Amino acid sequence: MEIFQMLGWRWDITEAKKLIQDRGPDGWIVTERWAAMIQLVAIDAEHVLRVDLSEPLIMATVPNGGMLIIDGWHRLCKAVAFGVAELFVVILTEEEELACRIVGEEDDEEEEDMPDEDVFGSA
Repeated sequence: MEIFQMLGWRWDITEAKKLIQDRGPDGWIVTERWAAMIQLVAIDAEHVLRVDLSEPLIMATVPNGGMLIIDGWHRLCKAVAFGVAELFVVILTEEEELACRIVGEEDDEEEEDMPDEDVFGSA
């Protein structure tokens, strides 16, 4: 089982990939806007060289936290290193995110969503 953890949140990435296996990308991110967050994730430099940038990243809406990449940090790192400006993403629905979440808060009463223009580039 492939797992991603950020602070007090943990997701089953194997399950997330099963949930989205027949879906295409929902949009794209501007890599530069996410580059600073790479330092918060353990990155294997050798793995970065092997990843396929055509595979979409997986993002989830975290209650009270906005959007978060839960799969694809090595792809993001490679894209930033090689000057790739955009990467495709699949965004989990609320139900999909809950289905693959292992640990994390359930309190989403005061959720503040990040505006789309802060996450995605303009068309």
